[in-house]
Amino acid sequence: MKLAEHYGDKPVEELPMLFQRILSNCTLDWFRRQKTQNALFTNMGDFETANDDGDFDLLEALHASNNVEQNESAESQTERAQILREIELQIQQLPARQREAFLMRYWEEMDVSETAAAMGCSQGSVKTHCSRAVQALGKALTAKGMRL
Repeated sequence: MKLAEHYGDKPVEELPMLFQRILSNCTLDWFRRQKTQNALFTNMGDFETANDDGDFDLLEALHASNNVEQNESAESQTERAQILREIELQIQQLPARQREAFLMRYWEEMDVSETAAAMGCSQGSVKTHCSRAVQALGKALTAKGMRL
């Protein structure tokens, strides 16, 4: 529909390329919406167990899951937070294309072909950008004294 509505005046030779781009963008948008929706809304049935008598209390379930984090020492919690902060800083210092490829592949969990379509480049370029990003992050974090 979008192809017909917005690009009906374009030459016929350009239509397959435009259709692929529209399809790719719509697919990526759908996956992004799903990820956001899944992050915001959790199915209450996921919390229930088979032997529940219908007396499920979400606050109790959340309190029980937080106890795992509370059993960890403050030192290790702080250390983990510092490591995550340093990783975020190092990711921000990557060149734009490397950062984009790295985040799509490893944060958004997109495969190589999806990433290539979203970035408008070849799959080989995506692999190269990701490899260089991983190497740069590894060197930077090792230089900061972090073991990988």
